[in-house]
Amino acid sequence: MAFMNTNTPEGFRSGFVSFVGRPNTGKSTLTNALVGEKIAIMADQPETTRHPIRGIINREDAQVIVVDTPGVHRPRTLLGERLNDVVRDTFADVDVIGFTVPADEKIGPGDRFILEQIRKTKPNAPIVGIVTKLDKASKDTVGERLVELHELLGEDCEVVPVSAIEAVQLDVLLDILVEHLPEGPQFYPEGHVTDEDTETQISELIREEALQGLREELPHSVAVQIDEMHPDPDNPERLRIYAVLFLERPGQKKIIEGPDGRRLSGIVHRSRKQIIELLGQNVFLDLRIKVLKNWQSDPKALGRLGF
Repeated sequence: MAFMNTNTPEGFRSGFVSFVGRPNTGKSTLTNALVGEKIAIMADQPETTRHPIRGIINREDAQVIVVDTPGVHRPRTLLGERLNDVVRDTFADVDVIGFTVPADEKIGPGDRFILEQIRKTKPNAPIVGIVTKLDKASKDTVGERLVELHELLGEDCEVVPVSAIEAVQLDVLLDILVEHLPEGPQFYPEGHVTDEDTETQISELIREEALQGLREELPHSVAVQIDEMHPDPDNPERLRIYAVLFLERPGQKKIIEGPDGRRLSGIVHRSRKQIIELLGQNVFLDLRIKVLKNWQSDPKALGRLGF
């Protein structure tokens, strides 16, 4: 992060906000809605965000860097343990924590466990309570959740109900987050929406498409890595991308491929469409499947895949 604009107006605020919560509480959807552009993948399955993603929100009076983190949970694999460590490291370095709970689920032991971790790691951090997914619950249920969250966080913490899907109360939430940020310079140039590198963004788009319709454990066994990216020698305006989709067991390959390879073809087709939109240029996508046995619990395999 070499850029830093020190010529910001008096009273300008800037800093880092981390959304923390159980898996599948709508953190990625909320991040994308606030940034105004898709930077984090969204899937129906929990535990699909695997690394912190920075989204940048520019206002005249502030620059907010939102860090979307993996959901904190009691881990079942070495990957799960490493993702929890990533979240703890992330919220140790942020200015404000947005504690997310979904409107349609009661607050439980998992939420209390996460709050405990936050207060151990960052005892003085301002916490803003966020009730997500307003569109999925009745007014009475939302009221119950707001009361529960107030009781959990303490009366001094502000609590905001939002719907990222229907863009309800996003401005209110952003105003509150900005109030808690320190005064400081602009960290990123205007127009930047993320600091994710292109290869990571592309691999995440492919993984999102691969996850569509998967159930049970298989979504957590999917990882994607970009092997190679270069201009097409036969057509310089087209980019050739060679990617590998890793799975843990041979039987999973048949599920991803689908009958006559139709499911895999659909993944390639949808991914290519999203990548073209991201890059603004024509793309040839070659996607192969490899089995990397039990990679979620193998330290060497995790290192190879960047975890």
